[in-house]
Order: sequence, then C-alpha cells, then structure tokens
Amino acid sequence: MGPDVPLLNDYKQEFFLKRFPQTVLGGPRFKLGYCAPPYIYVNQIILFLTPWVLGGIGTLLYQLDIMKDYYTAALSGGLMLVTALILQMTNLYARQKTVTVERMQIQNTLRDEDEYEFSSCVGSETVKFIIPGKKYIVNIVFHSFLAGVMCGLGTWYLLPNRITLLYSNIGGTVVIFVFGWVTICIGEYSLIINTATETATFQALDTYEITALMRPFYIFVFIAVDLAHRFTVNIPVLEQTNQILHIIFLFLPFLWALGILPPLDALFLWGMEQVLEFGLGGSPVSSNTRLLVMFLISTGTAIASYFIPSTVGVVLFMTGFGFILSLNLSEIGLAFKHTVSSHLASNKSKSSGPRIHSVWREFFYLTVLTLALIEASLLHHFAGFSAFSKASPQAIVSYILIILLIVMWLLREIQGVYLFGIFRNPFYPKDVRTVTTFMETQRRLMKVGVVRRILLTLVSPFAMIAFLSLDSSLQSLHSVSICIGFTRTFRMVWQNTENALLEMVIVSIVQMLLFNTDVWWNRSLDTGIRLLLAGVIRDRLLQLISKLHFAAAVLLTSWTEKKQRRKSTATLITLNIVFFPIVLAFIAVSALLSSPMLPLFTLPIFLIGFPRPIRSWPGPVGATACVCSDTMYYQQVVPSLAAALQSALASGSLGLSSPGSHYLCRFQDRLMWILVLERGFTYCCVNIKGLELQETSCHTAEAHRVDEVFEMAFEHQEHAETFSLNHHFGNILTPCTALPVRLYSDARNVLSGIIDSQENLKQLKDDFLKVLVWILVQYCYKKSKMCEKLDKTTKNKEGSFPLTQPKAFDSAVEKLRPIKDEDSFSVDTIADWTDDSDLFELDPSRTRERKETEPLEAAPRTLLSVPGSVEMESAVGALQETAPEDKLYKAVVLGLPAVDKGKKQEVVSLPLVEFSCSYSELLSIPEEWRTAPIPTSKLNEKRQRFPED
Repeated sequence: MGPDVPLLNDYKQEFFLKRFPQTVLGGPRFKLGYCAPPYIYVNQIILFLTPWVLGGIGTLLYQLDIMKDYYTAALSGGLMLVTALILQMTNLYARQKTVTVERMQIQNTLRDEDEYEFSSCVGSETVKFIIPGKKYIVNIVFHSFLAGVMCGLGTWYLLPNRITLLYSNIGGTVVIFVFGWVTICIGEYSLIINTATETATFQALDTYEITALMRPFYIFVFIAVDLAHRFTVNIPVLEQTNQILHIIFLFLPFLWALGILPPLDALFLWGMEQVLEFGLGGSPVSSNTRLLVMFLISTGTAIASYFIPSTVGVVLFMTGFGFILSLNLSEIGLAFKHTVSSHLASNKSKSSGPRIHSVWREFFYLTVLTLALIEASLLHHFAGFSAFSKASPQAIVSYILIILLIVMWLLREIQGVYLFGIFRNPFYPKDVRTVTTFMETQRRLMKVGVVRRILLTLVSPFAMIAFLSLDSSLQSLHSVSICIGFTRTFRMVWQNTENALLEMVIVSIVQMLLFNTDVWWNRSLDTGIRLLLAGVIRDRLLQLISKLHFAAAVLLTSWTEKKQRRKSTATLITLNIVFFPIVLAFIAVSALLSSPMLPLFTLPIFLIGFPRPIRSWPGPVGATACVCSDTMYYQQVVPSLAAALQSALASGSLGLSSPGSHYLCRFQDRLMWILVLERGFTYCCVNIKGLELQETSCHTAEAHRVDEVFEMAFEHQEHAETFSLNHHFGNILTPCTALPVRLYSDARNVLSGIIDSQENLKQLKDDFLKVLVWILVQYCYKKSKMCEKLDKTTKNKEGSFPLTQPKAFDSAVEKLRPIKDEDSFSVDTIADWTDDSDLFELDPSRTRERKETEPLEAAPRTLLSVPGSVEMESAVGALQETAPEDKLYKAVVLGLPAVDKGKKQEVVSLPLVEFSCSYSELLSIPEEWRTAPIPTSKLNEKRQRFPED
C-alpha cells in the first residue's frame, strides 16, 4: 500500500459518499452524481417519515386515552398496509405507462448509468427512480403486509408509557422514542420503497428479493422479546434483556451499515450448521442441500431416541445411527445405484474393479457396525452401573483413552516437519530436493501414519463406545438432555474421532478431580451435556487463540512491513493498546459467534464480520470458479494432488484437520488453496482452488514470501543442527509436509532485477566485443570448412596423404591435408586484410594466390593476429618445426577467449592426452572439444566415456 497512497482515491471517495448514507438510511438517495430537481429529495424525505406519521397517530390516540394500546397498534398497521399497497400500485402504473416509450428510447452510451431525466414531481421517471418496485406480484402483497405488521408492532413497542415503565426516566424515554422510530422508518423504507445495498452480502444475486426482508427480520426479533416480556410472568432476566435490547435497538442502523448482522440466508445456514455440529454431533457439509437433509435426519434421530422405552434399545439406536450418519451417504448411495443398475442391465463387459472395491468397503462398514453394536449392548447390559470413581470400570477406560490421546498426538507430531511448530523434526527428510532419499524416509514415516490410522479408525472409537456404554446417566430415560447429549456423542465418536477423544479425556480428568465434590458440574449435568459443553468450549477457545494470533500479526506487520506502514500506524497501535479491553471484547464476540475478524483497509482497526457457514460461499463447490488460460495447469494436477491429500489426511501428516482448516500448496509458480469442507468416518471433502499465476508484482512478492517459509522448512542443509528452530515461528503459515505429486513442470526463470542491474550492464559492456569476436571467428572457421568440402568434391587428386597428427589427437578420423590444400581462410591471409575487407567474404578473388611450392621449413613468417585473438607465437612455432600446421590447432588457438592486446597473456596450451584404446582411431573427437579450451580435469572426465581395453 505505501505510506503516501490514500485509502480511497477520488473516484472511490465519491462512490463511498453516495453509497454509505444510502446503506445507513435504508435506501434514500440524498447524494447523486448529477444535479437533480429539489422535489426528488423532498419526495424521499416524505416517504421516509410516513411510517412515523402513521405510528404517531396511534401513539397520540393512546396517550390521550382515546384508544387502547393494541387498538392503536392495529390502526397504525392498517394505515401502513394501505399506504404500502398504494405505493406499489403507483409503481406498477408508472411502469405500464412508460413501457412503449422505453422501447423506442435511444440509449446514450456516454451517459452515467445513475443519471435520470425527470419531467415532473409525480412523473413516471420520478416514480420509477424513487420506488423501483418489486419483480413479483407475490412479493408486493407479502412485503406490504409485513410493512403493516411492523408499523403496528413498532407503535406498540415504542409507546412512551411502556418505555417509561422500563426505565423510569423521561429523558431516556424521549431518546428511545425518537431514535427507535428512525430505526423503524429505515426498515419500512428498505422493505417497501427502495432496498438498500447491504454491506453484509452472502448471495451475489438477490433473485427472490430476500435482501428486503433482512432489516424487518431483526426489528421483529427485538419486538418478539418485548412481547414475551408483556405476556409472561414477571421474570427478572427477561426484563433485563428487554431493557438492554431497547438500547441496542437504537444502534441497529449502524450494525446494518457495518455488516455485523448477517443476511437471512447466511443466518439460517450458519444456525443449522452450528446446531448440526455442536448439538447433533455432525459435521459442516459441502452444500446447502446436504446441510438441510443432514439437519433434518439428525434432528429426527435425536427426537426418535426420546421415545424408545428400553435403555439397551436407546444405546443400540444411538450407536447404529451415529455410525451410519457419519459415513458419506451420498457416495454409498451412488455406489449402490450403480450396482443395482449394472445388475439389472446384466452388462458383463463392464469392469468389475470399482464394484469389487465398493463391495469390500461396504463389507468393512458392516463389520465395524456389527462389532460396535455387540460391544455397546454387552457392556451396557452385563457390566452394570456404578458411580464414577478411580477404580470403576469407566475410570479404567478413561485411563486407556488418555494413553490413546497421548500416543496419537505424538504419532501425528512425528510426521510433520516441525515438532510443536518450533523445533525441526529430526525424523523428517532433511532435504526434499533429493527424491530418492525423501521417498525412502517418507516410507518410514508412512508406517507411523498407518499405525496412527489404525488407532484412530478402529481402536479409539471402540474404546469411546465402551466409556459411553458404562455411563450411569443412561439409566434414566425420557430426558431431553440425555437424548441430545448422548445422540451427539455417539455420532461424534465416528464423525470426528480426534475431537471426541479430546473431549472425553477432558471430561474424564474433570470427573477424577471433582468426583467427590458437590458442585454444579456433578449435580446438574449428565455426561452427554458435559461432553457437549466441552466441545463448544474447545471450539470457541481455539477460535479465540487463532483470532488473537491474527490480531497480533496485523498489529506487528502494520509497523514492520514498509508497504503497510502509514503515517497513522503509530497512532492506531497506541489506540489499540489503550483500548485493549474493547479490542479484546470484539475478538471474544467474534470467537463466540464463530464469525471472521475484519481489519478495516488492512489497518489495525478490527471489526466483526457477520456469521456465515464455514465454506464461506453460498453455491456448490466450483460454481463460481473462473475458467481461464491458467485453469488447465490446475486441472492436470488435481487428481494426483487429491490422491496425495487422501494419504496425508489419513496418516495425520497435515496436523489436526477439521472442517474449516485451510492449507496452501506451492509448486513452482502455482499456488493452490485447499479448504476442508466436511469430514467423517474414512472420508473427507475438500475444495481445491488454483490461484492465478504470478502476473503482477504483488503476487510475486507474496509468492516469494511463501517460498522463503517453505525453503527454510524443507530445503534443510545437511550441516544444520538436528533440532534447529523454526525461524518463522508465529507466522500465519506453518509448514506441514511435502507431498509427492506427479505433475507437469513449467518452470520459468524470472530475470527481473538481474539483467537490468548496473553491475550486469557494466560487465555486458566489457564482454560484448570479446564475445562478438569469438562468434565471428567461429563462424569464419565453419564457413572455411564448408568450402573445403566443396573443393574436395570438384577436384580429383592423385596419391595418398600421410596421416600425421599430433599425439594428443591421434584418435581423430579426419585426414589432414598438406599445406597446399589448406583452407582459403588461414593466418597467412590476415596480412592481406584491409579496413574495407569483409570478414565473411570467402571469394578466392578477394585473396592472393599462395605459392604452393613454398617449403615448410622456410623461415617463420610474422603472424598478425585477428583482433581479439590470443598471441601464441611460441606454441605455433614449435608446431611448425615438428609437423605440418594443423587446422585443428589453429582453430583452437583462434577460439581462445578474447583478451586485450595491450596486456601480457600467459601461454595457454592444451594437455596432450593419449587414449590407450586400440579402437580410438575409429572415434572422432567431439566438436565441442575443438572450439574451446578444456581444462585437464574436464578432459579426463570426458575421456572416461571412450572405450578402453
């Protein structure tokens, strides 16, 4: 962001100033982006205050003792109903009147989309602008009826005499009466006139006009508490609650504007999910349909257990349905449907592999269910019941559960890269870049995972069933608390085994400490309700810790990260410290509601988001996916990644994974976001999102930070300490493990910041000329070799030529030519070059003819070097005295790195290597060896590739 970047630019500021007042007031548009006639604003003000006027009539009649309170409420409600119907009929008339004109109207594409042309105070354009109307006739009637009911009950809710009885304060009565009616007017305007754009939005599209019902719903909730207080016996708690809610009622517009109160769809889905998870022992699910079906079935199971007369029957019923509901019923149903259809079709050509796998899986489920039922019934019937003590059978099972919890926790920690998130695991592979070593160590860790999976899947559930079957609370039937508590617990044993084991261990420890104490925990609660409370406390406490961690991370990074540091950062941090109790209260409320924390503009200003389901979006998985060119990369990796995740989740190497857990996968430039949606017995539903590839600087910076955390964890050096510390401890990203996944690689080297650096440009300037000469010399040599081959095909020469080679290259097959058949390009021809000569010109007419009879033993000539080549006078002279000048040596000499002529250069010579193989003369020296100087060590390494005796 940066310190000088404004939070809102000019366009966003203008948009915010137009939209936020409209959201606060429920829909009136008092600030437009263009000049509008005054009657537009006057009409909106009149419509906004109409419910207050109608309610004021009833209030006045009641205060004058002309009518009773309920009659005044009915009068105000009836007047509001008639007014709402008249307004909606007016909108319908305006739309029908202008429908022909709208079809013939020419749209101006350059006009602002919010701009309207108004003709009169009650013209059709004015009516459609102020009252957009409803899409469905049913909603016209229904919303109008709700408007009348809300106005009538609101009049009853805000009667001055009633408020005075609650507070006994005239000043408080006036404040609540005035601002309470403002709240009701906001709800009425949003319901009837124009629905405001809500800050809290769950559905992208409001197809059925549910958004208009959000604000009236919360008004009805406050009124319902007041009605309960009116018509019930005087209850102090209810009276105090009513007093508090009357004050909160005044702040409802701000709660709506800040997005703290959830929309209706998110509210009901969140409520069902919370009841299903904590009240019925289920798990959050991956779709709305599954949530509704599972909620109804689980509720019916809890209700049915209440009417079973036998204790053994209740235990068997709870155990059986708890196991069945913890399975992936949709997958089992599809497999059963496929089996039946295949059997009816009698299609023998179909593969029986998946069917055999399904049969074995169903046989395993049936076996586990049978053993669970036998264990629960036998223990409950024959073991007898006794009060919990340190020597009772239930206490002995508690000790076993404690041991199982410790062993499974240790086995889970051993498989991660860090122990407790602090110390590096000495059993984990030190470097994941070596695939063979990593896979070998990973296999040993997988054996640990198999042991943990057996303990988690088979041993722990049967131990917990034994603990529950021996509980004395099951002796008393027809208790709502027992039905709810034990129905939840018998299902949690299979649905979420790790959390159920932790809850039972906590309850067992508390019972061991308080079994002789007459406290509320032992006196008023049975074991099922204790486990329920332990589960709720466990979940909310973990959420509180994670939100405190998040708030601390935002506070620290707002100062330590330069791009997040602003001029107001120090002030905001100071305010957070000064008002720490308020900030802590916000975090506690967020954890209690299981709602997200929202840092405003990524600043340390924390708001409470509205509660929502764990999956965080309304539609099915993948419905909102953006299909683009990057999609194909993720489509290819998803099957193999899903298989690797299945093994990792089963073994526990990903830690304690429960619905709502987030994981981040990283490979090269790909980032994948994984969310656990649902988990049960031997199955887990996840959502894998492929994030767009790095195309922007901010994405590159974020991915670089992720790479730093992962490299520190997984690319551990051999010389590092065995128990090295996690340098990123406290980071929101905690490395878990590396997964072997088979996928395509599209690694690309990003040279940003390298090729444009000053050091690189300076070195490039120095090396450019030398490299250019190197390339030119190589090119000339290759061209001369091509011309030589052309000359050999056109000339017929008699006689044989001796094979005279230096000893170092006696394995070359290529026969050497005498000096007279030398290439047209040679060192001798350099003396004939001029400034106008073309380096690439190979025409013989451009060169002088050499004397073919010139003897080899003639006095040495002065050799002029090519610019940038290396002077090798001594080496060349020695060669001239012992053997004919060889083209290969000349190429090597000319191919040396370019140097400055003004500097003294040490003599460079190639080592003479003798190949001992008798067949070496059949092999040709690679061309790469001829065009570059090769060190002795490199040449010896290459020599090993040739055959030897």
